[in-house]
Amino acid sequence: MTHSHPSVGHVHLRVSDIDRSIAFYRDILGFALNQRMGNGAAFLGAGGYHHHIGLNTWDSAGATPPPAGHTGLYHAAFLYPDRASLGAVIQRVLDAGMALDGAADHGVSEAVYLRDPDGNGVELYRDRAQADWPHDAAGGLKMVNRPLDIPALLAEAAQA
Repeated sequence: MTHSHPSVGHVHLRVSDIDRSIAFYRDILGFALNQRMGNGAAFLGAGGYHHHIGLNTWDSAGATPPPAGHTGLYHAAFLYPDRASLGAVIQRVLDAGMALDGAADHGVSEAVYLRDPDGNGVELYRDRAQADWPHDAAGGLKMVNRPLDIPALLAEAAQA
């Protein structure tokens, strides 16, 4: 008997400049541009999926990011298949002159944090094998927040 469960399908963001956002999500993060609707919307995906990311300027063309301290998206997280591919996307981010907001080894995953061109939070991460996830004495999941060795990730990407 199979059990079905929900999964996250896509994130759809209001952006101020469609070309700038396509360049970030396609050229830096590595998603494919599957459809563009003029300057109004674009849909990007990975692995042949119709879209993991929707972008639109319907109500936000030329707009500024929301002020700090307000509700809204904290971040959208994008999962990469292994350390080398995570290191490669981090290298593209740095090569583009973008700053990282932070980086962490969470035990279950390794992650870096940054902002897209509209100030939206973005997490880029890779999961560890489930057998390697840290647990507490009672067997419960115990995520942590340790420093991440970014140079090691970049070196692994360069060797791949």
